[in-house]
Amino acid sequence: MTTRWALSRSLERIGHLCGGSMEDHEMRAAVLAELGSVVPFSWFAWPLADPGTCTGMSPMARIPCPEELPALIKLKYLTEAGRWTSLLSSGSQAVTLQAATGGNPALSPLWDGILRRYEVTDVLFTVFGDKYGCWGWLDLWRSGDGGLFTDTESTYLATAAPVIAAGLRRSRAAQMRRDARLRRGARQPEVEEGRPRRGLPGQAVLTLDAGLGITGRSASAADWISLLQPGPSPYESVPAEVFNVAAQLLAREAGVDAHEASARVPIGFGQWAVLRSFRMDVGKDGEAPLAVTIQECPAAERLEVFARCFGLTPRQRSLLGLAASGLDTAAMAAALGISHYTVQDQFKAVFAACGVRSRNALLALALGTETVAPSA
Repeated sequence: MTTRWALSRSLERIGHLCGGSMEDHEMRAAVLAELGSVVPFSWFAWPLADPGTCTGMSPMARIPCPEELPALIKLKYLTEAGRWTSLLSSGSQAVTLQAATGGNPALSPLWDGILRRYEVTDVLFTVFGDKYGCWGWLDLWRSGDGGLFTDTESTYLATAAPVIAAGLRRSRAAQMRRDARLRRGARQPEVEEGRPRRGLPGQAVLTLDAGLGITGRSASAADWISLLQPGPSPYESVPAEVFNVAAQLLAREAGVDAHEASARVPIGFGQWAVLRSFRMDVGKDGEAPLAVTIQECPAAERLEVFARCFGLTPRQRSLLGLAASGLDTAAMAAALGISHYTVQDQFKAVFAACGVRSRNALLALALGTETVAPSA
């Protein structure tokens, strides 16, 4: 059994790993290795999340059933026991499958539908959230002779969760800064090989059946899919985000969770996509298929995520939005009923949080642009 001293030392190491500005994949890999040194597990799934909608994206995983990925994601979203959003609302950041089901894991659709066939004996669910949003969740599976997770192990993950949440949020903010530096340093000619420089593809639409199988896709889907993280074999041509937003729609329809079925996903070089899921009209067969759209993320939605990543206050978020709409200091002060000096003081605090020195630089960082018109 791991001693309290060893657990304490492990938590210190996790704090060190999460205290810097590592890229999120690198940070998750390092933290996972540390967790595994004191809490043995057989398999894992660790997606990030849209901090506002809590929908999963950019997953890291090692699972025994990649060929069942759509069904696994669907059941994960439809299972209330140990669901990351349930943990957030309850204030409990970690729980085991055994505890969440009162010792009867068959009550979990996820376990009963898939995990039991792979001899999974227990799952330790952990959510990484703070007052700014949900940044991801981690499921550790034990199978075979691994036994059950202990209360001590669950408490250890619950203690580590806020530290990891802060690290994930910082890593998202740090990536935005890195993207901004890449934009400033890159040579981006207006024409490339005699052709105008292309922007992001037009909106793509994918349709799915009740089992989250892909039944159709628009012409632009391939272009978008090439920009998103590929899924595991045999689903390399379907980003996991597509399955996640569709599964979230099913969860909304089932009354399991009320968050929007959408995810805002960074795709590199300061560009973002937004995926949304909805029901299409009923067809001749009497069925209303699921659909997922992929398009460039609107500026207002991008600003909302940016504000969460950098820990801005509600007033600072409002000022950021007003600045993005082109208002000057006087107009912002009038709109919010505050003084010019308060506007300026608030922007100084935002500049410090975001590591910039001007509103022009702030908006370029937040909107993923090279330059924007300076504000007064």
